[in-house]
Amino acid sequence: MIRFRSRTRAARLALSILAVPLALSPLLTAPAHAIIVYDPTNYAQNVLQAARALQQINNQITSLQNEATMLINQARNLASLPFSSLQQLQQSVQRTQQLLNQAQNIAFDVQQIDRAFQQQYRNVSLSASDQQLVADARTRWQNTVGGLQDSMRVQAGVVGNIDTNRTQMSTLVGQSQGATGALQATQAGNQLLALQAQQLADLTAVVAANGRAQALQSAEQAAAAEQGREQRRRFLTPGSGYQPGNARMFQSGN
Repeated sequence: MIRFRSRTRAARLALSILAVPLALSPLLTAPAHAIIVYDPTNYAQNVLQAARALQQINNQITSLQNEATMLINQARNLASLPFSSLQQLQQSVQRTQQLLNQAQNIAFDVQQIDRAFQQQYRNVSLSASDQQLVADARTRWQNTVGGLQDSMRVQAGVVGNIDTNRTQMSTLVGQSQGATGALQATQAGNQLLALQAQQLADLTAVVAANGRAQALQSAEQAAAAEQGREQRRRFLTPGSGYQPGNARMFQSGN
């Protein structure tokens, strides 16, 4: 009886031992990809690598944005000013130049001035007739009056340019303040300098016209004084028809 129980226990033990491999056999025979294994360390490394890759992408995007902004700024700096006052300034200069070219009798020409002074403002010829002296004096007077008129015409033309210059200056200042880039600001500044140069040209023209008028007036006075001396000499020359005598201003009664 005791032996039977021992054999029974032994058989049960053997069956239990044999059952363990049978129970484990499905796990042992399952494919490797079907086993889900969670590795925290590997997962953390993968997340860190993904974060670094995302950061690199963000950096590249930021770099591209900066390059695009730089290109846009360069395009603005190279953009030309959509306004030019050159034509209006040239027209103002041409108007003033035309007034100077229309100078009466004696133009702004060195050779013509030399000829005029040799013929009309030279020393009075002793052999010139009285009629010639009067004609020369009238010519000089006409030159002086013409010079004064020319001076006033130039002044009027320059005053007429003031309104145009004011409009151009206002427009150029607005263009300069609203410039989108360095090139536009520079071009606006250059045009403002051109406007100043045109105004200086007008001022030069006025000074030249006034100086011409004053010079003609002074030359006429000098020539008139010389002619007066010659006419006085002729008047006092014996045989000229003038006979000196005693003049009695008051006659006393007897």
